[in-house]
Amino acid sequence: MDPHWDDLKVFLAVARAESLSGAGRVLKLDPATVGRRIARLENALAVSVFVKSPQGYALSAAGERLLSHIESAEQSVRAATDALAGPSESLSGAIRIGAPDGCANYALPQVCAAIAAENPDLDIQIVAQPRVVNLSRREADMAITVSPPTAGRLLVHKITDYHLNLVAAQSYLRARPPIKTLDDLRGHRMIGYIPDMIFDAELDYLADLGVERVPLASNSVPVQLNLAAQGAGLCVAHAFALPSHPQLRKLLADQITLTRAFYLVRHQGDQRSARLNRFADAISGGLRNEVMQLERLT
Repeated sequence: MDPHWDDLKVFLAVARAESLSGAGRVLKLDPATVGRRIARLENALAVSVFVKSPQGYALSAAGERLLSHIESAEQSVRAATDALAGPSESLSGAIRIGAPDGCANYALPQVCAAIAAENPDLDIQIVAQPRVVNLSRREADMAITVSPPTAGRLLVHKITDYHLNLVAAQSYLRARPPIKTLDDLRGHRMIGYIPDMIFDAELDYLADLGVERVPLASNSVPVQLNLAAQGAGLCVAHAFALPSHPQLRKLLADQITLTRAFYLVRHQGDQRSARLNRFADAISGGLRNEVMQLERLT
């Protein structure tokens, strides 16, 4: 018996959510129905595609092989749908983009607002998380990262460099000796990431400064900057975020300037989608210009 395409879509959802309940939320089906559809699929294929455990549903070896084929089919269907829609002056439908929360809070909203204004039928969903968005589980259609991934069937291109500076609020600096050299940083309260929650080595800014202890820490960039703005300590901040925090001033700008980069990461098969290609171009160009303009203000 051949598997039903609808059951294969259920398979994709379970593979990405790793649970019946998670897939049910995506598909708007109750978990029992999702379970029955998976059982029907496995019966049709005469093989188990998942290994079930108290932790959830993990792909079996057969499921791993099936996944790559079904994802290719899904991408082909998307490309075909785009082709049938024909050329259009504006984008439509929903597109989800993931980004680290510094970018998502301080640069991406302006870019997406401009794209939305030009494409009134387009729904843009920004997933702002202090971790890498998992494209293989379709948490997003594309993602902005601070390191280029080296594994997976992905399209990666560099969007732009950006810069970071050591900053503090005037209220903090007035109550303490002046900071004129790197040695003067000793004894100052530092604000940064929670050490064991740094999800990318490129974000370990304080290690570049030789800082070993972080008395005030958060996995959120806006929280770190708001702590600094309250006069709580010194913080490494994105230059493009500083216009949103006028209380903060750069320190040792001639001695401390860190450079990082943003990359746009997409599913390899999505390059056949004219719609996603256009959105990717708009995001990349818009973010590049926004970062440049905001950094000029600092």
